[in-house]
Amino acid sequence: MYKINTNEPFWWGLFMGGAGMIGMFLPVLILVFGLAIPGGAVPPASYDTVRLIHLLGQPASVGNLLVKVFLFGVFSLTFFHWAHRFRYLLFDLGLHGGRTAVEYLCYSAALAATIYTAVTLFVIA
Repeated sequence: MYKINTNEPFWWGLFMGGAGMIGMFLPVLILVFGLAIPGGAVPPASYDTVRLIHLLGQPASVGNLLVKVFLFGVFSLTFFHWAHRFRYLLFDLGLHGGRTAVEYLCYSAALAATIYTAVTLFVIA
C-alpha cells in the first residue's frame, strides 16, 4: 500500500473551505457592513449599540453563539485561505529556498489570527 507522507491535503482542505466561505458569505458581509449601513439603506434602529451587544454580547444564548460560530468560521477559514495563497505566491515569485520556513510562517500567521479571532469573539465579546 502506498503511503503519502505529506500534509498538503490538510492545507488544501482549509484553502478550499476558505474559498467557499469567501465566495458565499464575504460578499454579503461587505455589502451589509461596507455599503448598506454606511450608505443609509439600513435604518439606524437596526444596528443600535444595544441591539448589537445583545446579538454578540453576554449572556450567550443559542442565537448569539450561532452568530459567533458563523463569524469565527468565516474569518478563520479566510485566514487559512490567505496563508495558502500567499505561500504559493511566494513560490511563484521565485522564493524556493526555505520552503518549510515559509510554510510555517504563513500558517502560523493564520493560526495566530484564528486564535485572536476566537479570543475576541468568545472571551472578550
